[in-house]
Parts: sequence; structure tokens; C-alpha cells
Amino acid sequence: MTTTSSTPETGEPWPEAADYPPPTPPAAPAAQAAVDPLFPPAPLPEPGPKGPGSWTGRLRTLPARAWRGRPDDPRWARPALLGLLAATALLYFWNVTASGWANSFYSAAVQAGSQSWKAFFYGSSDAANFITVDKPPLSLWPMALFARVFGMNSFSVLAPQVLMGVATVGTVYAAVRRRFSPLGGLVAGAALALTPVAALMFRFNNPDALLVLLLTLAAYGLVRATETASTRWLLFTGVMFGLGFLTKTLQAFLVLPGFALVYLVVAPTGLGRRIRQLLLAGLALVVSAGWWVTVVELVPASARPYIGGSQDDSFLSVTFGYNGFGRLTGDETGSVGGGGRGGPGGAGGGRWGSTGLTRLFDGDIGGQIAWLLPAALILLVFGLWATRRYAWTDSARTGFLVWGSWLLATALTFSFMSGIFHQYYTVALAPALAALVGMGVDGLWRARKRLPYAVLLGAVTALTAVWGFVLLGRSAEFLPWLRWAVLLGGLAAGVALPLAGRLAGRAAGRLAVVAGLAGIAAGLGGPAAYAVQTVSEAHTGSIVTAGPRVAGAMGGPGGMGGGPGGAAGRFPGGFRDGGQAGGFPGGTQGGGFPGGTQGGRGGFPGGAQDGMQNGTANGMPGFGQGGSGERSARGGAGGAGGGGAMGGLLNGARVSTELADLLKQDADSYTWVAAAVGSQNQASYQLATGKPVMALGGFNGTDPSLTVEGFQQYVSEGRIHYFIAGGGMGAGGGMGGGMGGSTLSSQIATWVEANFTARTVGNATVYDLTSPKASS
Repeated sequence: MTTTSSTPETGEPWPEAADYPPPTPPAAPAAQAAVDPLFPPAPLPEPGPKGPGSWTGRLRTLPARAWRGRPDDPRWARPALLGLLAATALLYFWNVTASGWANSFYSAAVQAGSQSWKAFFYGSSDAANFITVDKPPLSLWPMALFARVFGMNSFSVLAPQVLMGVATVGTVYAAVRRRFSPLGGLVAGAALALTPVAALMFRFNNPDALLVLLLTLAAYGLVRATETASTRWLLFTGVMFGLGFLTKTLQAFLVLPGFALVYLVVAPTGLGRRIRQLLLAGLALVVSAGWWVTVVELVPASARPYIGGSQDDSFLSVTFGYNGFGRLTGDETGSVGGGGRGGPGGAGGGRWGSTGLTRLFDGDIGGQIAWLLPAALILLVFGLWATRRYAWTDSARTGFLVWGSWLLATALTFSFMSGIFHQYYTVALAPALAALVGMGVDGLWRARKRLPYAVLLGAVTALTAVWGFVLLGRSAEFLPWLRWAVLLGGLAAGVALPLAGRLAGRAAGRLAVVAGLAGIAAGLGGPAAYAVQTVSEAHTGSIVTAGPRVAGAMGGPGGMGGGPGGAAGRFPGGFRDGGQAGGFPGGTQGGGFPGGTQGGRGGFPGGAQDGMQNGTANGMPGFGQGGSGERSARGGAGGAGGGGAMGGLLNGARVSTELADLLKQDADSYTWVAAAVGSQNQASYQLATGKPVMALGGFNGTDPSLTVEGFQQYVSEGRIHYFIAGGGMGAGGGMGGGMGGSTLSSQIATWVEANFTARTVGNATVYDLTSPKASS
């Protein structure tokens, strides 16, 4: 029996390739008629040539195929895709170097990797390989390679992230276009490109950009694998997950169970073969992720740097503790602090904001990711309902299952995790959300002449506009006219779309097109404005947010290291900057924590009062001087030893020219030109000098990376020139060493203070370790 299927664009019959199973099984005419053709069966590509020369032939024709697109594409499809990719690149590259080193913690590791292949391999914070960053190194490698080619500068650090963003948009388009029309792919790609948190993180040097690209490639591989039960594509998916693990450990596996279940259920082959294929894919995952872990665990500790983020110099403990299950439970030994329970309304709450189903919609998180989230959830339900009578192997249902499982698994995890949670984590939702919107709009647009679907399309459009109106209202000073334009345009489109479906003739078609374009403009108007605002400003520090300042922002010490326009400077219930009401609930006027003094001083209990500049101070106990030099929301630096917010924990230090010149003197005579507590402080001095600086205690200053005796040995051997005071959770008693972490860094600081003479250089307190105090 010969089966045929129709293309979504033309409806022309398309013979199925005999080598492939049909997307839907043959059925009697009556049964076929009962299937709602919202997603007509799409043709699978004809099998190409096989044999040794097949890959050569495909590579030779790749440029022509990339330019022409699929044979059944309308003429406008490929130019529109290329235009979308070019516009995405222009948007993301715009003003990209304004952020400087962005997150100096990772930039310092990039610098180290550009100078030392050993540091490159391990992801060391310094070229002398004292300690690693608290993540696997894969996200650092593209940046370090760029730095080796183009020199160590802001463009080398951030350009790879932009290219990853463009690649992710293209991959989402390709994955959606496999089964749906070019319209669906273009809507999905545009929705992703204009998501504010995507516009932020694909211009920032955190690991999230590479992680999102790898997970999107994994989704694409799974879509391809489920079409024909392809072992090759399933192995590709497994490798992408493995590389994702080497990017951000267990976060890469949030969507893995759902993906595996989808393949086990829908792949068009026998159950036994499906199980064997999944086992092979699991093996590919283990090999692609495990080779680096194996090397690190087998190499003696004396021959490699200390594993940052761990309390026992073990990458596995970082994986399953600090960066793993600790993020879910809040039990993160040595971290800045975990979550809590008992937030308002019965929801969980803590240092990282309230948890619960509304978390992704609340405060400034909504402006990062949630513009299209209600529409995506509705369209996911619609897609599963519309394909309810399709064969289990149908690729339309598979698309909704793949992207829907991604969205739900990640959203629920982020909503209820009690540990460290930052607003920018939500970029991991962006591809799934965009794909669901693209696929759902594709189906509803095709069925717009049928009243129930036209009404649903209009309702989704109107709801998205209303929700955009609400989100824009949280930043009332930002383009106040836009929220009304979004609301009125979306409501008008929501009414016109069902009306156009009831009319006949050319006028109906024109009305539908105008209403559709108005609906897309209304739905993407808010996120597009936020995205443009995001790329127009610099973002630096450890915690950054997209878009303008927002009322009712989520907690987390965002401003104490955050970029502009985000949750910076606010803990739950707090206001934005120093000089306003307390950043923590119960904080006194201007006090960041309960017990802080007035006027923005004493950001932590007992913090020093002075050091205020521009009306802010975020002093930490025992740090002597207070405060952030500039508005913390703009990534200001200051504090003891020039440390930034929270003693340099979140935003590094402001390094004076005088201090940088001092550190460079006789630099080649020392393994480390200086030592500092906390990787953010260390990174600032290292980036300013281009020379290795020792990061005592890792990111938080609470890793037991070196004992006092070990530090004394390095000093006696003349390997460290200076010690720079302040910084980190473990220095000078800062927050008591964090969540149960080591206080060795504090002990080292105490020993240095007792045995060497302090001098002020620029805005820092420095000790020359080659000149001890004279014995009394």
C-alpha cells in the first residue's frame, strides 16, 4: 500500500520514502477523517546517498542547501530565517564590550587558560593553578581559545556567547521546522531571540549560554532520532547531555528523564531496540562527560589545582553537593547561604526569594522569562489535545512532548528549589518556551477559519497582551506608552482573528494577516523592549538581570554584584539601593541586614559605617571600611581593600592604577604576585595585572584550599609577593564562614595581619610578604 502525506504549505501529495516509516500509520478513510488535520503529516526527507562518499557529497552541497533551504519551502522562508539570524547577531553584538569583563570570576579563568594549557584543562582561576572555578571547564574553553587567537579582551570573552545565542536561535528554528511550517519556526526563533534573559546571557560569560545551546542541540537530536528510530541521532543527543554536564553539571540533566521517556514511548521501532538504543545513548553520555571527571579524580591532588567549591578537593562532591542537590534543598556547605521555608502565603521563602508555583511569574523574574509563559502552557495543552488521535509515533505529538517535558521539568525545579537561585537561571526555559509558542501558533493559524480554533488563537493573543501589560506595569517609568500599545493592540488582534475566520474572500485573508502581525507585535513588544534595554547597558558581577528596574523584585543579593536594571541591591522585601529601606526583611532604615545602621551603613550586622560613596554602603563585619563605591545595582565596587559588594564576594574589587603598578613590579620573580580571599577579588587584581593571583578559599573564601601552614611555606619560599586584605565569606569573620564552610582563609588573614605591616595603596590594604615585622 502506498501512502502519501501533504506539505503544510501546499497540500500537495508527497510520496513517503520506502526506507522510512510514515509519520502516521495507514488508516481507513473514515479513521483518517476523524483525525483533526491541524498538523498535517509532514514529509520526511528522502534518504540521501549512502557509502564512503556520502558525507563528502553532503558537505559539498551544504552551502547551496543552506542558502536554498528545503525544496518545499516558500521563497520567503530562507531569506526570513537568514534575516532573523542576522538580526539576532546584530542585537546581541550591539554594545557587547560595554560590560568589560562581565563576570570577572570566569574572565580570570579565561585569562589563565589563555596563558597555561594546564589551567585551560582544569578551569583554573589562575595560570599558576592554585584553584579551579566551581564549575567544570567546558564553557571556559571557547573563550580561552578566542583569547589565544584574538588576545585577552572583552570581545574575546563575550563574542563566543553571542555566537552561541545565534546558533541556539537557528537550532530552535530547525527543530520546529522539521515538522511544522516555516512560520512556526520563525515565530519560535524570534520569541527566543527577544526573550530578555536570553539577550542578557548570550552576551555574558557565565556557563548558561553554552548549556542552553547544548540542551537545544540535544532536543533537536531527539526530534531527529524519534522520526526514524535513529541510533546515530540518539547517540548525538547523549553526547550533548554529556557535554552539558561538563558545562554546568547536574543542571544539564533536568530534562534528561523526560527526553528518555519520550523516546521510549514514541520511537517507531520495537521496545527491545528502543531500550538498547537508550542504553547506548547513556553510554555515550557517560563517556563524553566522564573522561574529564576520570582524569581529575585520578590525578594526585599535588599534581593539579584544588577543586573550587568543594570542602574535600573532590569534583564529585561539588557535583552532588554544592552544585547539585544542595541547590534543591538549600544545604550548600560553604556557600553564601541557602534557602529557607515559610514565606508569605504559605509558600517557601528564604534568602533567594519565595518558592512556589508563582515564583517564575513574580517580581523581576517575570520580566526575565514569563512574557510568553502563559501562552506556552496553553499551547502545550492545545497541542497534546489536537494530536490526541494521532499515532503515538507522530512527530507533531513528539515535538510537544519533547519541548513540553523540558519546560515543565525545568520550571517546576526552579519554582521549588530552596538553594541558590538567580534570575538569570531562567534562560534555561527560553528554547522550550519559544518552541511551544511557535508550534502552537503554527497549528492555530492553519486552522484559523474554524471558529473554535480562531477563538482560541484570539484568546491566547489577548491573554498574552494583558499579561504583557501587567509585566510592563512593574517598571512603570520604562516606556509608559508601550504597555497601553501592547494591551490595545493585542486585544484588537484577539477580536479580529476570530472575525476574519468568519469572513470570506480576499478581505478576510488580509484582515487575518494584519491581525496576526499585530498579535505577534503585541506579544513580542514587551520582551523586545526589555531586550533592547538590556543590550544598551553594561552588566557586571555575579548576579545580573535583564531589563529596567522592577518594583516588587525577588530576593537574592542581586544588587551587591548585579548588573543594571535587575534585582540588584534587594533581598526579599527590600528596596533597590543603599540609602533606601533595609535590603533584608526587618532591616533598619538604610541597613542591608537587621541591625544595620542608618544611612545605608553597615550592610551586615556590625558592619563598619564609613566608606559611603554615592549614598551606599554594604560593609561586612570585620572588613574595616564599608560599602560599595558606586550604586551596587550598577556593579559598583568598594569595601575593604577595594572589595565590591559583600566584601568583593559578588562583584570583585576596584583596582587602582597605583596598586596594579605595584603588583607588576618584579612579577616574574614570584609564582603569584598576590594572594586575596575570594575569587572575585582575586579575579579583579589578576585581570588588572595579567599576572597570577592566588584565590584563597575559592569563590566564597570558604574552601579549605590551603592551610595556614601551607601558606606560611609558600611565603617562606618567596612564591607570593603581597597579600591584599578583605573579601570573601571567610575573611575577617565575614558571615561566620558561610554555610558551615572552612575558616582557613580567615586564619591566614589573621596570621598575615599579625606578622606583616599594612599599607594603603589606592583603595586597598596591602601586606608585603617579603618584609615581615621586626621581632620585638
